[in-house]
Amino acid sequence: MEEKERVNKMGTMPVNKLLFNMAWPAILSMTINSLYNIVDSIFVAQVSEDALTAVSIVTPVQMLIIALSVGSGVGINSLIARRLGAQRQEEADKAASTGLRIGLINYLIFLFIGIFVAGPFVAGYAEPGTYIYEAGCQYLSIVCIGSVFIHIQVVIEKILQSTGNMVGPMACSLTGAVVNIALDPVLIFGWFGLPELGVAGAAVATVIGQLAGLMVGVTILVRGEHLVNIQIKGFKIDWKVVGDIYKVGLPSIVMQSIASVMTIGYNAILVGYSTTAVAVLGIYFKIQSFVFMPVFGLNQGAMPIMGYNYGARDRKRLMDTYKAAMVFAVTVMSVGLILFQTAPNHLLGMFDASPEMLEIGVPALRIISICFLPAAFGIITGTLFQATGHGIYSLLVSIIRQLLGILPLAFILIRIGGVTLSWASFPLAEVLGLTYSAIMLRRLYNKEIKTL
Repeated sequence: MEEKERVNKMGTMPVNKLLFNMAWPAILSMTINSLYNIVDSIFVAQVSEDALTAVSIVTPVQMLIIALSVGSGVGINSLIARRLGAQRQEEADKAASTGLRIGLINYLIFLFIGIFVAGPFVAGYAEPGTYIYEAGCQYLSIVCIGSVFIHIQVVIEKILQSTGNMVGPMACSLTGAVVNIALDPVLIFGWFGLPELGVAGAAVATVIGQLAGLMVGVTILVRGEHLVNIQIKGFKIDWKVVGDIYKVGLPSIVMQSIASVMTIGYNAILVGYSTTAVAVLGIYFKIQSFVFMPVFGLNQGAMPIMGYNYGARDRKRLMDTYKAAMVFAVTVMSVGLILFQTAPNHLLGMFDASPEMLEIGVPALRIISICFLPAAFGIITGTLFQATGHGIYSLLVSIIRQLLGILPLAFILIRIGGVTLSWASFPLAEVLGLTYSAIMLRRLYNKEIKTL
């Protein structure tokens, strides 16, 4: 009876209350995670501006790790939620069991990158033998080789979220973030008699934090009772289930990977003008995560609710969830916009910004942050697309925004008005994405949602 009640809350509890109950753990954990990313860079900036530039250069590869793990997890989450909503328990169990195998396979890709690709990648931005090159290679190799923990942790979190358990994933994320933050100064600066590792210390702290988060996830998975049954031994992958997972997961992976490709491309554009501008872009992505992560946390709470009610053919609850999530996202983004417009110098000051960094960074934060409000619409509408099994729509939005929008615009604008004008590529591209999202939302509603 208890399990039945836990399933039924997705289809019976008042939407606003359910969304709050589902979203707050993810919002809290992702906000703390964004804080740890900021703190991580603040400590690295105290080493030197070159150290911060080195970490900024390799950030896109870290984004790829997250893209593959979270994108796969989104597909697992969506499939489990839809199958539970349609009362297809066996298929939900298969999706969960398959998800763990997918996490291990994904790790092998980054193990290869960490061993063989780190040097050539960093050499594209810094001369071999320089501090930026050496520090970048160390950081990238460590985070890639040690990424096995985050790949499995994310899958476990998404499995739990798909069944309505948001507290377990929060515990995983918070544990990892707290351990990382605590170890950063210890390993970077060599406290308590430990060797001073510098940038490499930040990478080691990240991996240890991910291990701690995984240990919490495994404990919850082994000791708790869940709405899906996960088979560890003797399970053979059902490739049809893999296909169903990646119908939503692959577009999500590509969508998030596009952000990494965009950052790699933007860094390549900026490095010809100023390495400080590369550091500024890296700082922007760190700080903006404190604004975006609460919305992405809301996204994680809203997706299983939308997926369940789409599977249960309950149009009103599906759209009520969408509308409530949109109001929250716009509110958060509005606060972020005000912060970036009024206090960019203080935000940059946290990273020991030099006069040159302030000169480049203050207009950068003010111009780029104009994109926050249209981004709110895009994120929540993309959640609806993914929850209803139409991840391809979200993928196309990302392609329009970042491959057809930001990079070409930045390439043109930087030649017209320098680095400062190039930042306008962000809000201009977001308008393109908003237009396409609105068109596809109307199409999805008229073709499928309206008839539920």
